[in-house]
Amino acid sequence: MINRIQFSIILFFVVFNCYSQSRYVNPFIGAVTSGEKAETGGHGFGKTFPGAATPFGLTQVSPNTITGGDNGSGYNYEHTSIEGFAFTQMSGIGWYGDLGNFLIMPTTGELKTSAGSAEHPEKGYRSRFSKKDEKASAGYYEVVLSDYNIKAEMTATPHSGMLRFTFPKHKKSRIQIDLARRVGGTSTEQYVKVVDNHTIQGWMKCTPEGGGWGNGDGKANYTVYFYAQFSKPFTDTGVWSCALPEGQKRKLEDVTSASYQQMVSKSVVTKNIGIKEGKHLGFYTEFPTQANEQVLMKAGISFVSMEGAKNNLETEIKDWNFNNVLEQTQKRWDDALGKIEVHGGTEDEKTVFYTALYHSMIDPRDFSDVDGKYVGGDGHIHQTKDFTKRTVFSGWDVFRSQFPLQTIINPTIVNDMINSLVTLAEESKQDYLERWEFLNAYSGCMIGNPAVSVITDAYMKGISNFDIEKAYKYARQTVEKFGNGENGTTGEISTTLEYAYTEWCLSQLAKRLNKTADVDLYAHRAQSYRNLFDPTVGWFRPKEQDGTWSKWPETGRLTQNYGCVESNPYQQGWFVPHDVDGLAGLLGGKQKTIADLNSFFELAPQDMMWNNYYNHANEPVHHAPFLFNRLGAPWLTQKWTREICSRAYHNSVYGLIGNEDVGQMSAWYVLAASGLHPICPGDTRYEITSPVFDTITFKLDPKYYPGAQFVIKTENNSPENRYIQKAELNGVPYNNCFIDHNEIMRGGTLVLFMGKEPNEQWGLSKIVESK
Repeated sequence: MINRIQFSIILFFVVFNCYSQSRYVNPFIGAVTSGEKAETGGHGFGKTFPGAATPFGLTQVSPNTITGGDNGSGYNYEHTSIEGFAFTQMSGIGWYGDLGNFLIMPTTGELKTSAGSAEHPEKGYRSRFSKKDEKASAGYYEVVLSDYNIKAEMTATPHSGMLRFTFPKHKKSRIQIDLARRVGGTSTEQYVKVVDNHTIQGWMKCTPEGGGWGNGDGKANYTVYFYAQFSKPFTDTGVWSCALPEGQKRKLEDVTSASYQQMVSKSVVTKNIGIKEGKHLGFYTEFPTQANEQVLMKAGISFVSMEGAKNNLETEIKDWNFNNVLEQTQKRWDDALGKIEVHGGTEDEKTVFYTALYHSMIDPRDFSDVDGKYVGGDGHIHQTKDFTKRTVFSGWDVFRSQFPLQTIINPTIVNDMINSLVTLAEESKQDYLERWEFLNAYSGCMIGNPAVSVITDAYMKGISNFDIEKAYKYARQTVEKFGNGENGTTGEISTTLEYAYTEWCLSQLAKRLNKTADVDLYAHRAQSYRNLFDPTVGWFRPKEQDGTWSKWPETGRLTQNYGCVESNPYQQGWFVPHDVDGLAGLLGGKQKTIADLNSFFELAPQDMMWNNYYNHANEPVHHAPFLFNRLGAPWLTQKWTREICSRAYHNSVYGLIGNEDVGQMSAWYVLAASGLHPICPGDTRYEITSPVFDTITFKLDPKYYPGAQFVIKTENNSPENRYIQKAELNGVPYNNCFIDHNEIMRGGTLVLFMGKEPNEQWGLSKIVESK
């Protein structure tokens, strides 16, 4: 017999296990940057971080193991020592990375002011740890620092973070903060003030001179403000300061050099100082501890002001109840992840799915304070109640899957990002939309005009809580500044094809806005992809400045970087999403195109790692498996999406075969495994493919869409039964291999009947223009 209290507890855990999607999240998936095994991945694996975050939140409290190289997240699972726990991180990126600010490290014994290295952690405050003592879940991270015998736990709220340290018995225990620390470089100026006997506040200024994003080439220029409190009152504090020589360079290669670190290790330590400003500072508070004594620290982070950081903390974390903060964070994740509910599949497949959904909800992150204040592109403080200012727009990556996914489950996030990009163009006086925005910086990273795609796709789907005339103005100026223009080509394959697509997007947007002259102008320019097709070689080919063809290499269209960015002509050449019929015409008709495209997949390696054929590790080909739907062979879309889902995604640290790229790699999986994916954002058509799961339920936002939910159900689904035999939409036979966004948003149920062999007749109804 069990009593009522026991029954209630059992019932709680049954309900939690049934409805908690966050329990499937494994933050270690993809948490590998550059390392011994990662080198075999060409461009690495996921480059995610395992620490605590909230959906689209400003703070990410995460372990850092490295500064330097292609280690954008600051963490590599292959490392065996940790240099501290930072309050800001980037997810899934290369190019040196950035953030990793406000690095906290609990230590004991002698104070060390340099972190030391992964090879020699004993030379700094860094600590070794055992992988068996490392745990992570949605909103939580835990590890035991074996060199100090300290257990470290952390969780996060949208603008703040909390850490709980369990110390051993020691006369000299401490919490120290490296204020200079920054992934990919260093902050160039810091300030710290002791406010009272348990509080500090300050800031860290990060400029291009200190490396960071693109080692300075990304033009990141921001200040992180903090307001931090400690549960144990100060009795012994201090600040260390490194006296850097005048003119000392501070890019990544400088600050990671042995000579620079030697200077840092000899920093001057000043005890019980109230205020300090300098070029390389750290703060510590020291105290004796009893065995298993817990000391907590919490901090608010702001990119606006110290007052903003204080308000963020006091609004979100009012006491020292770590477990309560963690519980609320897990609830945030359950609410966010619950927007898609899947049934069926294996436990590993559910873990891959919900971790992918989790990774797709790290960015675009909140860049404003709880009161709506944010730093604009003009460097001044602005305030808005109409939208949330967001940042980290990895445009070239995320326009393909990440933002189309959010148009279904998080339309408000899409609105926020568009408003953020448009206001940035206005505030900065740049007057065009940045393709890779980072903390207001126009980094210019990658190619194309992805913001034009995102705006068009959103507006065509009824997401329009932004100034459309202003958005159109900047979209048009962007295309005029970066486009194929009157010449009809840039000479490069990647840029010409990407620009042609966004010129098509602008034509579609102009049509919706009744801008007649622009409709024809940009529809014509959208055909400029044809200008680089050479019929003598049967494929796309770059041109020299004088208009002549570039020399055709011995390896032909398989030649990496031959007129292409992070791809070869074979990979980039499939990117004509707005005119698949036109592309097929150039290639000799649909049957010839299908045969070539199928070979493109068959020649990819079994593990789908970086290669010259279908290279899922990089974005230019992410639409390619869905092209079969447009070409009249939807069973091949079904075949290859299931192959990619099973071969390129795994429940392991090495479970992402390429950079996560700020949610894109994961968003592709979420959509494909659900049975939907667009080829051409800006068109409201989604391609239907073979779902991994038996039932997928999309919960729709009633503020935007009339339906409550859209359900995709399968009958007789299995890894072998991957082919759609027939379908029903709301009980009526359905023979389209696509579905319109508006149909989904009305709510309803799509049932797919699956079988072992392809049904080559299903999905071949006449393709009509999407409404």
